[in-house]
Amino acid sequence: MSLFARTSLLVLALALPRAALLRAQAFPQDQSLPDLLSADEQIFALANQARAQAGVGRLAWDPALAAAALAHCRRMAMEGPIAHRYGGEPDVSQRAAQAGAHFGVIEENVAIGPSASAIHEEWMNSPGHRQNLLSPDVDHVGIAVVSARGVLYAVADYSHAAPALSPAQVEAKIASLIRVSGVSILGDRSLARAACAADSGMPRAPAGAPQPRFIMRFQDSDLDRLPQALADRLSSGSYRSASIGSCPAQSSEGEGAFTTYRVAVLLY
Repeated sequence: MSLFARTSLLVLALALPRAALLRAQAFPQDQSLPDLLSADEQIFALANQARAQAGVGRLAWDPALAAAALAHCRRMAMEGPIAHRYGGEPDVSQRAAQAGAHFGVIEENVAIGPSASAIHEEWMNSPGHRQNLLSPDVDHVGIAVVSARGVLYAVADYSHAAPALSPAQVEAKIASLIRVSGVSILGDRSLARAACAADSGMPRAPAGAPQPRFIMRFQDSDLDRLPQALADRLSSGSYRSASIGSCPAQSSEGEGAFTTYRVAVLLY
């Protein structure tokens, strides 16, 4: 997981007429296009244009991130001097989570400037802001712009979106990864779920039931691959079955409000 928070100059806004949207889709490289858009739309369009030129994926719009960005942008306009966090205000990860966003990575750019294009250029010319804007680790963005004091205040919150999964969905996702190794999945998940909730130790199987030979607990927002230590165990050919249990993630210092999942895997 990572979290970046940097400041500089910039701007933003919202909403695109259908004709302009069709033109944007038809002529994505048209350098005159941003002049047809509102400030936040310009920043969004310019960001994706820059990412295309850098060979990284397009950003999708996230309404929850946009809501979090707007709340902070309004606070910036009220305060005057820009900042990533003011007294009594949650940090960017907490603001985004409270707005309903789910993420494994969160980054933020803030700025004040005269125009959308000036703000975009300012970010592109600032190493930290450029890194956030062009990061291949993010895939969603929410942008807000507020006009005050004759300038534009802007916030862009970037994230790598994480799905909102139930414990059963987490268990099913991990099971699909384990089955590839040829290990079967046990239907009874009670022991694995109990192991997940515990901090350490090997769970005691009920009388007459087999005792697990290996246990791994892990916590992550990315469930597209197994931890390497677990993958190595599965590839050893020493295990025939597995039980998977999910439970609420345990918070740790620096983790903030990131969407994470806690899992225990028992191997037999």
